Amino acid sequence: MRRMTSKLISRRDVEFLLYEWLDVAALCNRRRYADHSRETFDSALDTAERIATEVFLPHRRKSDVEEPEFDGENVRLIPEVKASFEAFAQAGLLAAGADYEFGGMQLPTAVDKACFAYFLAANVGSAGYPLLTAANASLLLAHGTPAQIDAFVRPMLAGRFAGTMCLSEPQAGSSLSDITTRAEPDGDSPLGARYRVFGNKMWISAGEHEIAGNIVHLVLAKIPGGPPGVKGISLFIVPRRVLAADGSPGERNDVALAGLNHKMGNRGTVNTLLNFGEGRFRPEGKAGAIGYLVGEPHRGLVYMFHMMNEARIGVGLGAVALGYAGYLESLEYARNRPQGRPIASKDPAAPQVPIVEHADVRRMLLAQKAYVEGGLAMNLYCARLVDEQRTAESPAARADAGMLLEILTPIAKSWPSQWCLAANDLAIQVLGGYGYTRDYPVEQLYRDNRLNPIHEGTHGIQGLDLLGRKVTMEHGRALQLLGSEVAKTMARARATGDADLAAYAADLGRVVGRVVETTRVLYAAGDVDRTLANATVYLEAFGHVVLAWTWLEQACAAHGKSGDFYDGKRQACRYFFRWELPRTGPQFDLLASLDDTTLAMRDDWF
Repeated sequence: MRRMTSKLISRRDVEFLLYEWLDVAALCNRRRYADHSRETFDSALDTAERIATEVFLPHRRKSDVEEPEFDGENVRLIPEVKASFEAFAQAGLLAAGADYEFGGMQLPTAVDKACFAYFLAANVGSAGYPLLTAANASLLLAHGTPAQIDAFVRPMLAGRFAGTMCLSEPQAGSSLSDITTRAEPDGDSPLGARYRVFGNKMWISAGEHEIAGNIVHLVLAKIPGGPPGVKGISLFIVPRRVLAADGSPGERNDVALAGLNHKMGNRGTVNTLLNFGEGRFRPEGKAGAIGYLVGEPHRGLVYMFHMMNEARIGVGLGAVALGYAGYLESLEYARNRPQGRPIASKDPAAPQVPIVEHADVRRMLLAQKAYVEGGLAMNLYCARLVDEQRTAESPAARADAGMLLEILTPIAKSWPSQWCLAANDLAIQVLGGYGYTRDYPVEQLYRDNRLNPIHEGTHGIQGLDLLGRKVTMEHGRALQLLGSEVAKTMARARATGDADLAAYAADLGRVVGRVVETTRVLYAAGDVDRTLANATVYLEAFGHVVLAWTWLEQACAAHGKSGDFYDGKRQACRYFFRWELPRTGPQFDLLASLDDTTLAMRDDWF
């Protein structure tokens, strides 16, 4: 039997991606990261893995079984959730990527996200609270006033306050142009223009709890008299408790919990319906939740996309982490579960072999490996782009990194949400009947991961974003940049002299050509409905091309290196190019035909 060091994320894989491929150590030559070294990065990873394993993982199952309850007054969570949030904050991880002046570590984003992957793998429910808090703080650091940062961001980064994002409404869902929450002017304040907020917000993760002394809600609402649709949306800070004169949480703001949503998985993160301004609480004797305008009026959606894009990449990372945890669980099981004999064996008295010796089990494990290691690589690459966007030497390099991040964000969110969920499905299959029971963790990991294709923008929305906006912005500049990066990888692969890598480069070149040609055909149709009708298929095919590129990058980084780890990387790359990339051929054929089967379907025909 073989013993594994971790069943969360492979540390060896993380080190390969960060140091041998992405070369994050080179960032230490830049002023922002000059105080760091590989030793400090490793120390942060050690801390993250230890806290995730010792504090988050032990209550993964308990938080699933004993999900949040509302007694009419308060939300009850198991005490381990609060303890995990405090441990995360006390380790400085809420501020890991923030500036020193805010108590941060100024870690590169790539290292920060690699650290956070351990928490998502250990307990995605409890990890949701610091994830949202850090993303909320990041938005306000970018768009808030100094007074707002002092009042709300510093306490969040220290773990005294928690944060949320409040976009959707019961009647509007993802159609933010149809939100009806309104904000009425209520004078000025040291924290900016003050408003009274009225409305309802649905699907608000971490919307009500007693984990921290206050909850900072970032709320989208419309100011009366503003322009219609999304152009009339503004963004407000609406704290659960209004701040007292000394900055501490004071009287209860007019934010009331209407009820909880009961989820299939990811139960540890409480999910709420919130009522703003219903009059249950009347701060300063007046109805309406007190809120403070962030930035300029009617630019709220622009600001919120700062948090939404961070959250979308976080969703993708969460999907990877859950898929990775399931993969490692099923790998350990397959190595230690004796069952059956080799097909060629005719002796029933021969000892049984571990099921990893069976070809079909190896197929399922190899598919999982290709999905989760490829997904982790892509997400950490996106995190590295954030570092480039922030610290690259020239404005042009920073702009290019931002443009690449724009086009890859829909993929970083959606591809792992689909294929790392498929990895969880395969993990259950590897365990067989045991995998379908609650006695093993793989069924919970699947249920937890099933949310990720939905929240922060469904597959359909990501497809529309990619095909309808990202590939055409600035006359296709993002697509051209991505093509240039892929061409560099292909050139490196050919330069190795390795026949396999050269063949993969040729295959990749052909499918990239199909992306460009298919995009041209879709837009040449001159019919926006027909162009976008099959955007989800475009998203899936595009995503597989991006992942093939990511795998070729990893194979180039592994070239010339010997050992089981590198052999595994090469074999996963081979699998992706031979088994996965060919899936895109029929998809591109369908897209290029401008097929209108789904568009022409009518409601009455169902």
